[in-house]
Amino acid sequence: MPDTAAFSYPFATLQQLAEDVLKHAAGKGATACEVDVSEGFGQSVTVRCDEVETIEFNRDKGIGITVYAGQRKGYASTSDFSAQALRETVEAALDIARFTAEDACAGLADAALMAKQCPDLDLHHPWALTVEDAIATARRCEQAAFAADPRIGNSEGASVSTQQAHFVSANSLGFMGGYPSSRHYVSCSMIAGEQDAMQRDDWYTTHRNPACLEDAAAVGRKAAERAVARLGGRKVKTGEFPVLFEAPLAAGLLGSLVHAASGGALYRKSSFLLDHLGKRVMPEFVQIRERPHIPQGLGSSPFDNDGVATRDRDVVVDGVLQGYFLSAYTARKLGMQTTGNAGGSHNLIIEPGELDLAGLVKRMGRGLLVTELLGHGINYVTGDYSRGAAGYWVENGEIAYPVEEITIAGNLKAMLAGIVAVGNDVQVRGTKQTGSILVDRMTVAGD
Repeated sequence: MPDTAAFSYPFATLQQLAEDVLKHAAGKGATACEVDVSEGFGQSVTVRCDEVETIEFNRDKGIGITVYAGQRKGYASTSDFSAQALRETVEAALDIARFTAEDACAGLADAALMAKQCPDLDLHHPWALTVEDAIATARRCEQAAFAADPRIGNSEGASVSTQQAHFVSANSLGFMGGYPSSRHYVSCSMIAGEQDAMQRDDWYTTHRNPACLEDAAAVGRKAAERAVARLGGRKVKTGEFPVLFEAPLAAGLLGSLVHAASGGALYRKSSFLLDHLGKRVMPEFVQIRERPHIPQGLGSSPFDNDGVATRDRDVVVDGVLQGYFLSAYTARKLGMQTTGNAGGSHNLIIEPGELDLAGLVKRMGRGLLVTELLGHGINYVTGDYSRGAAGYWVENGEIAYPVEEITIAGNLKAMLAGIVAVGNDVQVRGTKQTGSILVDRMTVAGD
């Protein structure tokens, strides 16, 4: 069993609190109930120009209670774990339910779909990091950045954070599950200067297991190198060109796919992928898989927010969309069955190609390598996409110069269909894993 001694409440106490809530809800006439009990804590430090800028500690707990009175739903929450507070929160949720409109799709997921087991996915790895150690690590990160290049003249700070949490989810159909988890990160943001020009860039590493984090000094050097490389940025002539999204940004394209293929957008008819199930949405070589049970995965979980068991599945096969991302509620709204995605996707992985970033740059020949995006100009109803960008102009398969103050625009449907290649330079930083993605054509607006 993972070491959970640092938590204020034993896991068994969270289970008992959940049972108490379910029992009280039933006694008050709720036809169904679901409850989430959680506790978390952590610390973060930031060092800027070798001085300690912030030290933050956090510890929180909470209980969220959803009750159903027939097809009416009410929700209330509290951070007070006393018996009286639990009773009052259940009653508050029931009072809310009595005043809400009936919804034929409201209710718990089917009992047969609930997770029966909760396998250990190795998600909890405490980091025995004192404040002094965290400060020393952040300083080492920032010092390595300053030492990397004389043009690094200032810093936005280096940060070290460690977080732990555990929770229990339960409902009146007999489901109860939960587990502890952790997540740690080291980040650095540096400013490079040359004559009157200044540029900033950053880098970070994150993992559930602190032993798997990149070395802090390496993070600092990477942040410095990226900031220096952007010096001398200029605009480019407006036109249509291939665009290569660096791996950390390419994960955002996967996120756009998930959003458009999610039940909430679909039943509201606010998605450009409406009625696209079973249709080709990407080139034939693209394969996207969901793997919820990867040990130590940042998106791993044995069940979703409805308590439904998660499972491996292929979301895109040979470019064809095989499945949506549905919760119990959105599935009912669409007349379908939940996919175990209440709360989002779980380790969505696009199969990498054979080329690294340098290989993709060479294949692109001439176009734009994007390393930073600004703004949120995405219309998911039409798929229209327009965002501020920065990166590098590529000529003859090589980076020619940095680019800034430009906009890239296109349509997500066309962008997904126009993927030319996926790189093998995968950065695992969240629930979506992909290498850099080369898109055949977008409008690049500059001069």
